[in-house]
Amino acid sequence: MECTVRWMGNDAGMSFVAETGSGHAVVMDGAPEAGGRNLGLRPMEMVLAGTGGCTAFDVVLILKKGRHAVSGCDVALTAERANTDPKIFTNIHFHYRVKGKQLKPEAVARAIELSKDKYCSASIMIGKTATITHDFEIIDEA
Repeated sequence: MECTVRWMGNDAGMSFVAETGSGHAVVMDGAPEAGGRNLGLRPMEMVLAGTGGCTAFDVVLILKKGRHAVSGCDVALTAERANTDPKIFTNIHFHYRVKGKQLKPEAVARAIELSKDKYCSASIMIGKTATITHDFEIIDEA
């Protein structure tokens, strides 16, 4: 896996463009009080978003492989960070909203547990320094 992060220069304040080996690019920026212009995600927001994407991917894939009729999956993440540098994540709560037809709570709980304990590289790494909690709700598609 490869990624190049390039500062956009003095005229751009604290904006950076990350280009990945898979050919995608994303803009990151700092907060205005740190010289940024609010043109993109903060780097730590990107870490949080990537973690949410990683676990949502796992949950959907696990449910699909189990032939469950999943049609949607949202994960709302709420994070707390340390007050002093390095301002690592100290607590993160994942709230999953899984939509589908006749989804069994046990199947959704199992998919979340498998993601948390085995498959989601991002949350497993972050879990080394942060307390991670989770809950879920099922939206039944009649």
